[in-house]
Amino acid sequence: MAASSRSGVTRKLWLLAVGIVLVIALYTAGWFYAASTLRERTLAQLGSHERDGISAQCDDADYRGYPFRIGLFCSKVAVDDRVNGISATFGALRSAAQVYDPGHIVWELDSPVEIRTGHGLTVSSAWGNFQSSLITKLKGVERTSVVIENSKTSVASSATGETFDISADHTEIHLRQNGSDLDAAMVLEGTDMTMRDMPRLLPRLTANVDVTLAGRAGMIDGSDPNGLVLYGTRGEMRSLSADLGEGRLITVSGPFSFDERGYLSGKLKLRIEQIDAWRNSLGEAFPDIAPMLETVARMLSALGGGSNASIDLTINRGKVLAGGFIPIGEIPPI
Repeated sequence: MAASSRSGVTRKLWLLAVGIVLVIALYTAGWFYAASTLRERTLAQLGSHERDGISAQCDDADYRGYPFRIGLFCSKVAVDDRVNGISATFGALRSAAQVYDPGHIVWELDSPVEIRTGHGLTVSSAWGNFQSSLITKLKGVERTSVVIENSKTSVASSATGETFDISADHTEIHLRQNGSDLDAAMVLEGTDMTMRDMPRLLPRLTANVDVTLAGRAGMIDGSDPNGLVLYGTRGEMRSLSADLGEGRLITVSGPFSFDERGYLSGKLKLRIEQIDAWRNSLGEAFPDIAPMLETVARMLSALGGGSNASIDLTINRGKVLAGGFIPIGEIPPI
């Protein structure tokens, strides 16, 4: 090969190498510039609701993931809604999105979590693993899904003095904007529920929730001016079910609402399948009320004409009435 030909090839290789280095340098500079800009915008966004009485905190906020990902990392997350009297603290947050698909974000959140409300309700939760993904659109979040493994949650109410615990082997939560409404679905598998200092209420069960909250689409991305509170919210419970297996199934459906003080109202349809099996399960958990359960089971069987029954429930500001006039209990405000 002539010297001039070798010189031309060498020059091309050098130009290619310089071009590659230049592209890498520009990409690196762009990535870190974007990370710095996103960090500043994130901190600004967290403080943008201070005038509305809502403060959010992301300790040690940083964007990481170079070269092919970018994501927000926080050592601790906290939210305080002083207007509605709700505060929440969370563990470390880690998120990531592929550079070529920034609208699809996956993230993880560490426990413990604690949520308090001005009505004396405290929710504490811990889990083995928490993973989530969300799909963003031009403004906000379109839908999101959460998977939680081995969760344990404690709910305490100072209004009633009662505390109950919920544990689940597997939990899934799915949220989706549907116009101005929010569609939400949740599944809890291998669930235990117990009252503090009392035996387990029921055998392990699977619970499902399918609900729509009217006009609350902004809850999914924080754009709702009311934040996460349910005061003044109305919705439709398409299905709330508890399945103990062996045909023991309870389903609740119908419209509901929360007033400005957090009291629940609604007109719900309660369906119970395998009444005798439910009576036996509850009788084992609460032997002191076994005779009353026997009477209730007979009444339900008479209403349903067999082993299954449907009952209309009216809830008026927390007071629960069967058939519209028989008081059966009271639900405290949220």
